[in-house]
Amino acid sequence: MELMVETVPAKRLNYVQRALERKIRNRSAKVGVIGLGHVGLGLAIEMAEKGFRVTGIDIDGGKVEAVNAGLSHVLEVPNESLLSMVVNGALRATQSFTAVESLDTISICVPTPLRKTKDPDLSYIIAAVEAVHNHLRPGKLIVLESTTYPGTTREVVLPILEKSGFKAGKDFFLAYSPERVDPGNKAFTTCNIPKVIGGITPRCTELATLLYQQFVERTVPVSSPESAEMVKLLENTFRSVNIALANEMAGMCGKLHINVWEVIEAAKTKPFGFTPFYPGPGLVGGHCNPIDPYYLAWKARMNGFQPRLIELATIINSQMPGFTVNRIADALNRRKKSMNGSRVLALGVAYKSDVNDIRESAALEVVKLLMGEGANVSYSDPYVSKVEIGGEILASANLTSELLKSMDCVVILTDHSLFDYPMIANNSPLVVDCRNSLRDFSGPNILPL
Repeated sequence: MELMVETVPAKRLNYVQRALERKIRNRSAKVGVIGLGHVGLGLAIEMAEKGFRVTGIDIDGGKVEAVNAGLSHVLEVPNESLLSMVVNGALRATQSFTAVESLDTISICVPTPLRKTKDPDLSYIIAAVEAVHNHLRPGKLIVLESTTYPGTTREVVLPILEKSGFKAGKDFFLAYSPERVDPGNKAFTTCNIPKVIGGITPRCTELATLLYQQFVERTVPVSSPESAEMVKLLENTFRSVNIALANEMAGMCGKLHINVWEVIEAAKTKPFGFTPFYPGPGLVGGHCNPIDPYYLAWKARMNGFQPRLIELATIINSQMPGFTVNRIADALNRRKKSMNGSRVLALGVAYKSDVNDIRESAALEVVKLLMGEGANVSYSDPYVSKVEIGGEILASANLTSELLKSMDCVVILTDHSLFDYPMIANNSPLVVDCRNSLRDFSGPNILPL
């Protein structure tokens, strides 16, 4: 039901803005985060540690209960840090969106997946924004952080919020600021990754920038939410295209009997004009990297532009799991073994090293394809205790020399630092190394991707 309200009178406009600015500066603003996943929980902790009282909102009751108990589901957020924030009252979690009414700022960090047709699914954003609209009051700052296509903030979020009768830039303030976290990266975290911010109006940009300046070392205001939205897509599309080049080079070098890893290591000694990217069993997963190029390509096509390079890169990267399985089959064939019935151990199913996130993991696709070829597949991952593949539940095996010796082939899909690589190199009858993890070892049993 729409809220029938009056907009803030002009004479009160400056007061509303100044009041919010004052609350942000003295940290008395009540801040909220919608979506307590990898991005949202990290953001909530950072805000709480800088002196704000934070309310986290999530529809997942189990997640809310765990947060309020001080139990973190995100590796980058230690239980100790979360518990201390909960105990001192700086952070609480709830399933109720009525909490929005008492908040001064709301950061929206909900998923933005793809539909089966590879076009954007904004249902989580729309549901969150509708909930905010139902509890909107004058003087609130709303910042969308979810990765999405250029135009979402203005074309989707703004009309929903303005159904209330309030106007952006006058009664409430709306901006977009893309999340840029890199799970597992200990050098760059929420506080020291520059924050790009684009508001619906200049005042919206100023207030959103002021909020993030309280807990982020550097802010980067841009002229519009569309520019801020495009920044995130450019960053990850840049990565996708360059990984596709590395993947294609891997296939080419294999045909020419050249070690692609040696080539990349030598090329990166050039002090200018070259940035190293590395091949693998597929595009690095997680939420953003595999999805963002599709978002950008979809938006481009909707506006009459054919993004050929971006689309070709996604095709190349999507073929790498199959390429990896063929490499394993070829390695087994050379030892007079067939894929069907062979014992294959997958090392790592998380989408990247030293994280517990399996979203869009290429490793899982490789395991699925191996099982489809009749291989007897098991896996070991210190961060992922169990996975479901094709309706079958697999549990992580304890990595031992006995387990390695019992395999026909071991494939390194995720290069976790906790793996004992000397043990892997010395006890595996055959290793297909997709991550160059055994670069310091040699032997007829070790094959690169």
